[in-house]
Amino acid sequence: MREVNEEATAYAGQRATGEAIERGDGGPSVEALLARIRQAPTATPAPAAAGTGTGTESVVGVGADTSAHRAGEDQDADAGNTAVASGAGAAGDTGTGADGGAAALSVPAVPAVPGVPAVPGVPAVPGVPAVPGVPAASAEPAVPDADALAAVVAAAAGPLVPGGHLSPDTDFFDAGGTSVGAVELVAALEDELGMEIDLDEVFADARPLSLALRWLATAGATSALSAPGVAASPTAARTLDPVPATDMLGTTQDPDTFPFPAPAPAAGFSPALAPGSRPAPATDAPSIPSPRIPPGATVTARATSGATPHPSARPEDLDQILADLALADRLPWSGSPEPVPPRRILLTGATGFLGSHLLLDLLRHSDAHVHCLVRAADEEAATARLGEALKSYRLPWSSEIRRRVTVVPGDIRRPHLGLSDDVWNKLAHEMDSVVGVAAAVDFLRGYQSLRQSNVIGALTLAELAATGPPKPLHHISSIAVFNEVGIASMGEDDPLAHVDRLVAGYDQTKWAAEVALRRARDHGLIVTAMRPGGIGGHTRTGAHNPQDLSSGLISAFGRFRTVPAFRCLNAAPVDWVSRVAAGVICEPDAWGFDYNLTGVPNTLDDVVQDMAYGGMHVRVQDWDEWRTDALARLEADPVPELGFLTRVLRSPTALKLCEATLKGPAATGERTAALVEALGLRPAARYDAQAQLRTFERLAQDGLARLPHKDDQPYLWFSETTEGAVGPVGAVPDTPCSMALTLSIASMYQLVKERRVDVGGELVCVAAHPAPLLVERGDVWIRPEEGIPQRHGTRHQLLRYRLTLRDADGGRWWLEGHKYARARRDVWRQTRALSVEIGREGEPAGLAGELVVPADSYVRDQIDGIKVDPRLTGQEKRAAKLTWLAWFGVEMGRGLLGPFARAAADLLDLRRTKTPSERHR
Repeated sequence: MREVNEEATAYAGQRATGEAIERGDGGPSVEALLARIRQAPTATPAPAAAGTGTGTESVVGVGADTSAHRAGEDQDADAGNTAVASGAGAAGDTGTGADGGAAALSVPAVPAVPGVPAVPGVPAVPGVPAVPGVPAASAEPAVPDADALAAVVAAAAGPLVPGGHLSPDTDFFDAGGTSVGAVELVAALEDELGMEIDLDEVFADARPLSLALRWLATAGATSALSAPGVAASPTAARTLDPVPATDMLGTTQDPDTFPFPAPAPAAGFSPALAPGSRPAPATDAPSIPSPRIPPGATVTARATSGATPHPSARPEDLDQILADLALADRLPWSGSPEPVPPRRILLTGATGFLGSHLLLDLLRHSDAHVHCLVRAADEEAATARLGEALKSYRLPWSSEIRRRVTVVPGDIRRPHLGLSDDVWNKLAHEMDSVVGVAAAVDFLRGYQSLRQSNVIGALTLAELAATGPPKPLHHISSIAVFNEVGIASMGEDDPLAHVDRLVAGYDQTKWAAEVALRRARDHGLIVTAMRPGGIGGHTRTGAHNPQDLSSGLISAFGRFRTVPAFRCLNAAPVDWVSRVAAGVICEPDAWGFDYNLTGVPNTLDDVVQDMAYGGMHVRVQDWDEWRTDALARLEADPVPELGFLTRVLRSPTALKLCEATLKGPAATGERTAALVEALGLRPAARYDAQAQLRTFERLAQDGLARLPHKDDQPYLWFSETTEGAVGPVGAVPDTPCSMALTLSIASMYQLVKERRVDVGGELVCVAAHPAPLLVERGDVWIRPEEGIPQRHGTRHQLLRYRLTLRDADGGRWWLEGHKYARARRDVWRQTRALSVEIGREGEPAGLAGELVVPADSYVRDQIDGIKVDPRLTGQEKRAAKLTWLAWFGVEMGRGLLGPFARAAADLLDLRRTKTPSERHR
């Protein structure tokens, strides 16, 4: 069903060009391009009332008309790694009118390429970038050739893609370009060719031909096209229309006709999960009399109570969306599949974040054999990619897993998934379930750039599910289908957003895919839509997606200690999302419905409280203020790992997505909750600080987040004074010595993870130096090494002090101290007595003795004298004090109990022969 993917002839042309590149034929030469432009027919002046004519200008282009296709990566529906998407249009030759003459156009002047001298006697063509190193041709004004200008853009973009070449009708990202490369392309076009193109225009549709046409329109060619007596450029007409649909034989269909009659609604499916629940009706999809919007037409949105203007989608994107929706009406008719758990599953996106976890859950909780579609050149490379992806997310790749997994090299963007007819037919007749997780996730790219992976790929999977024996299709959608600013609710059966108010290309493609698959239900296909929100890291392994927007925002919250005012964060950990999705796939009664896999949303108060308890007090700002502040910090102190967040915050389109995400309501999932309860799965819980602990550690290790540091404002602190005497090692301590210390913690994470307290202050010891020694760095560990006893178990460690000191002369000293627990009655003194050793840096201890905390100052300083970060509220301060005292009390109690328990065990030991360590007790 090539009409669901792309025009076969266009694909064949791109492939032929790519093969020419491999043979060393880089495409048309500069001379060939010039000859092509010189041969353009002269303009025929259009009659005008004022007696003036409009001349035409010729576009001179340079570069290779080449195509480079790179085997990219299968992407997860919320993975963050950017998948590449195939361009929708195909370049052609500039046509002429019916009378054989060309249309007349006027194009504003464009500066020539700097550094290229003009050839005497050969005037430059106004309005067209000059070809570097090639003299301008002396010719009559001609029709501006958008194809030639597209070749110039393609030549500039070629060095920025892995293959080194880019065809004018191939999407820049489809050829392997990156977001950084797109920035470089915009700069190169402006610096070298004088073409000022907005970065968002590149992300919206990154085909050089489309960029050329839009630049010509912006520069003034559009007004000439609409002038009386001036015909439109065939190239422009060809590219600005949506990709034409083709029928089952591959021939182009008229956009207003369909090969099949209107499908009848499919019978509903009623699982016993939620009382009164019904499948999402396919009639929610808008009625489409034509797959494209007539030129100049406007889309009228449904009336709402507010009068606030809403952002609007690009008309050409809406035109393409409606054309893509019409493709669902040409899907094959299907019957109902057998309602049994699947035994052979086709899974796409297994190398992505969610897809890799879903693969493991399907293997763990079912007997199914899973076929994984992986984008690679051959089976060996695909298997290696899958194994590397699983290992990167800390998932096993054992021989047992390989035994139950078959790797199929393919491409979700290509016709029939890039498979041969034999493999396609084999999968269509052997698989009994299709799971679509693969998607291109990029919040900067536009609909045209993402549609091939996210929309056409989903329809190709629907075609596979409807071919051969009926199979259910489980589609991983996204909560982004509701990403309209001001939407009232996001329930599982609530209406989706107005498509004309979805600005980001990712939101538009997820909306189009889900609506198209709703239409597929009318053909009898069983389609299950599962909508995750933000997918957080694994609660046990900490595995996360570093390019996910939620990971970037959480990292920025912790790094900058600021939070934008938001309504709800609909996010859940990947292990919960994956497990519930696997439950839906393996339970036939759950098929054919919509599910919101968003868990329990986090409110602004939840996030602020979690971070405060973790010692990261954050300041709440409004969205614009937070964005400006975050960008200023990222520009002043760049964080390479957060470069993608910087680009998102700079993009007006992506900002609309962020605004809708942060200001949207909490997503609800009654049907999901009923399913979880019926299957006995772990219920959804708030993705709080405890659940995010491992993930935040991994984010910090990867350079995205920043854990609390001792240089930060302390979260809690108190004083400790000790007095005693020291002397030379081995001698009686007789020299007075004292310490005045400040013990502090930067966060409760520091206690839970490291059981460590930061130390500052001074040591007064004339035996070491007449002047006080200042503490440069100090740490205290509570129950180090789990309180394991030293020297055959006679002493158990309670506290360990390690200080780095500096005297007035610049000399450096060290101090090592221990508080021990013994099975004796002086328990109170054991908690206050500190055995110390002091020495110069790099030398053994020269002084030793004992320092004791005075009994009258212990309670005063270390209990009543506890100070808490003044930025916290009164309730948060009390909670911080109680948390510290409870935790420290439990740890000290365990440490003091250890030696007594050991002594009791010795008393009950009935052995006749004592061990060497017991003879002197």
